[in-house]
Amino acid sequence: MKTPWGEMLRRAFAAGVPPDAFWRLSLREWRMLVEPGQGPGAMDRRELERLAEAWPDE
Repeated sequence: MKTPWGEMLRRAFAAGVPPDAFWRLSLREWRMLVEPGQGPGAMDRRELERLAEAWPDE
């Protein structure tokens, strides 16, 4: 099966990803871009506060 590069580039462009950024995407990043429900969900406030505590700005 051939990789549908043209279709993939068109989908990336439609999502606002320029060609140079498209070629730097990992397969995992690409999947998260085109399959929005498959990636991690949005961070909630509690998780953000835990991260801020663990790695405070200096």
